[in-house]
Amino acid sequence: MNVKTIAVEQRPPRSARGLLFRNFTLTSVVLSLFASVGVFATCAILYIISSEFSVFLQHVGAAEFFFGTRWEPFMEPRSFGILPLLAGTMWIVVISTIFAVPVGVMIGAYLHHFCGRKRGLWLKPSLEILAAIPTVVYGFVAVTLITPVMKRWLPETEIFNALSAGLVVGFMILPTISTLVHDALIEIPKRVREGAFALGAYPNEVFFGVEIRAIRARIFAAVILSLSRAFGETMAVTLAAGAHPNLTWNPLESIQTITSYIVQASMGDAPHGTIINSSIYAASGVLFFVTLVLNLLAFTWIKRQKIGISQL
Repeated sequence: MNVKTIAVEQRPPRSARGLLFRNFTLTSVVLSLFASVGVFATCAILYIISSEFSVFLQHVGAAEFFFGTRWEPFMEPRSFGILPLLAGTMWIVVISTIFAVPVGVMIGAYLHHFCGRKRGLWLKPSLEILAAIPTVVYGFVAVTLITPVMKRWLPETEIFNALSAGLVVGFMILPTISTLVHDALIEIPKRVREGAFALGAYPNEVFFGVEIRAIRARIFAAVILSLSRAFGETMAVTLAAGAHPNLTWNPLESIQTITSYIVQASMGDAPHGTIINSSIYAASGVLFFVTLVLNLLAFTWIKRQKIGISQL
């Protein structure tokens, strides 16, 4: 009996093959429907935001919305300049990034090089718990703990300010940065470090001159992902930063972010069909666009990082 005869004998009957084909087709159709849920949801969100955004721009105008320096939707005369909200959001993003990026990189380096197996079993899960704490808890911590400590050293600090809100958001994005940096350090081949040590490099030179350079794209991707999280944070900044649209250079003053305004306007003060209700979708459109760009940048850099590490 040759190989061809054995293959023919092991082939399932025609009826069984048809049943398998029908089941496979049905399964693929069902799974494709589930996979398309996210695409349909994204398209629906884009349609709703864009339709309301166009109505808003017909009443306000693109120049006033994108370049206006006054945001007063509930007071007469109404003004809808997005720059104060965008500046408040950027304050949160900048402060949280300045705090979380160096600390997260150092934590990732410690977990990889200096943390033993026993300490790593409880240290890394304890760090990741920070990402599971509700954001409203961070807001209360900022108001009741961080701000009073800041007022002792900086008496001009307001109760609601951008600095304390940015710091708690930095604690929130810290697990993301440290985990991605730790995973990137693990992917570096041992021969890269051994080659650097063989050339006479010191441990600090290996870390900053070789390892950090090898994973710099992954660090950038971690920063971009964290920025998108900080840009869209709501409850922590609503409680800690305040609700005063303020185009200021002082982080000790009260500000309002885009998400904070969406929360404020969605509490019943904006009836459906009014210009205030349309301003919610306009602010959401700006938020959606910025976070989309940040995530696309992150995915691009992560792909480049995988290619770079595979070539080491």
